[in-house]
Amino acid sequence: MNFNTQLTPELREIALSIGKKAREVGLDYFDTIFELIDYKQLNEIAAYGGFPTRYPHWRFGMDYERLSKSYTYGLSVIYEMVINNDPCYAYLLRANSMVSQKTVIAHVYGHCDFFKNNYWFSKTNRKMLDQMANHGSTIRRFIEDVGHDEVEDFLDVCLSLENLIDIYAPFNQPTKNSQGIKEEEEEVYRPDPVNKLQSKKYMDSYINPKDFIESQTKKQEDQQKKKKNFPEEPQRDVLKFLMENAPLNSWQRRVLGIIRDESYYFAPQGQTKILNEGWATYWHSQMMTELHPLNDSEIVDYCDQHSGVVASAPGQLNPYKLGLELLRHTKRRWDKGQFGLDYVNCEDPKKRAAWDTQAGLGNQKLFEIRRIHNDITFLDAYLDEDFCHEHKLFIYDYDRRNNRYVISDRDFGKVKAQMLNQLTNFGQPIIVVKDGNFKNRNELLLEHKHEGTDLKHEFTVECLRNLFKVWRRPVHIDTIIEEGKRRVSFDGSTHSVEKL
Repeated sequence: MNFNTQLTPELREIALSIGKKAREVGLDYFDTIFELIDYKQLNEIAAYGGFPTRYPHWRFGMDYERLSKSYTYGLSVIYEMVINNDPCYAYLLRANSMVSQKTVIAHVYGHCDFFKNNYWFSKTNRKMLDQMANHGSTIRRFIEDVGHDEVEDFLDVCLSLENLIDIYAPFNQPTKNSQGIKEEEEEVYRPDPVNKLQSKKYMDSYINPKDFIESQTKKQEDQQKKKKNFPEEPQRDVLKFLMENAPLNSWQRRVLGIIRDESYYFAPQGQTKILNEGWATYWHSQMMTELHPLNDSEIVDYCDQHSGVVASAPGQLNPYKLGLELLRHTKRRWDKGQFGLDYVNCEDPKKRAAWDTQAGLGNQKLFEIRRIHNDITFLDAYLDEDFCHEHKLFIYDYDRRNNRYVISDRDFGKVKAQMLNQLTNFGQPIIVVKDGNFKNRNELLLEHKHEGTDLKHEFTVECLRNLFKVWRRPVHIDTIIEEGKRRVSFDGSTHSVEKL
């Protein structure tokens, strides 16, 4: 069942018809609410990340200005926006042609199916529209109680650190044993017995009074803590560590928690950009051409629009095109039985090209991919050398002299490694908390897990500056610069770089 608001009777009928056909072919999506709005409203909602009830911040205003100018000058148009929620919300642009509306509606059902069934979205809050509204009202209350400038300044700091999370943390929750006790709770710390002064039993309460025992216990616990690392293991969720250990007041801790919650909500969208867009594009293509075909008069308009969606230039990666073509490539392989040891070990290119066991497992494989994969695992498992050569996926360098991109390497292993490296952690550096009591002076030491790409110095210093505002003590980060280990530090006024 679909809930459609503000749609014309014709659009409502189209949405119901396409939705019915989508379910018939196996798509399983949340109830979907379609909203028909103009481009100004769509830009406003897009500027807020799809959530018009979010907290006020200047960043959203700047995003709106950028989107508005881009639309005004014809540089880009947002045709639709769909929100991972239960029910899903989809915003349609009123100015779209009927062909575009049909295509967008089919595309939306593909996204909604992906949101509901993909493993990497399984831990997200399905009532995030309500949660975002709660976040907005909470921050507005802080603005009234504390002051606009102070709250906004702290929001600036938190938003600059929003990517310092562990994107795999939601899937690493401790399991419970047969008694229902979390594994991490089984090993409870029990301090050694306190060394009491020797005395006879009837004199013990006088020789070892309660205050003495408590002071000895505290001293012993402090000694135990000093023996352990803090944290015991490097912690990738930097925001969580700051929430638990930074000297923040209650409203600051709450604001940091809000930014962290929203970062985890948006993380799966970054993890599945290629596969999610490829999946939605695959199904809207199927709908418009085979399952729910367009009228003859609409075909040319659809082809023109679709070609724009999947267009890409050398040196650029279009997630719609890459996801769509790799899904089609995989379907062809599994329909023809081009998998398994016999196929993998076949080195005759002509025999491989003609290989066809008529296995017919293409659709089954596609739904399996939709269920369990993210972009990295999808490309790692199904991006093969044949696909790379067919679609000219090579390593390109920019030739400034001729003002164009040129192929610099065709080696499949290098091409695939570069693509996977670009997708790891959304292409952003992996930072962990190494020591929260560095040099035994409550200073914060971070470590950059270097994967071949150096940190940009200006961004590193700015990040340390904002971390200092939260930690309120000197902060350091160990990294590699010019093939040498370096420690970049900020003490509240100046930054420094030292060799290690």
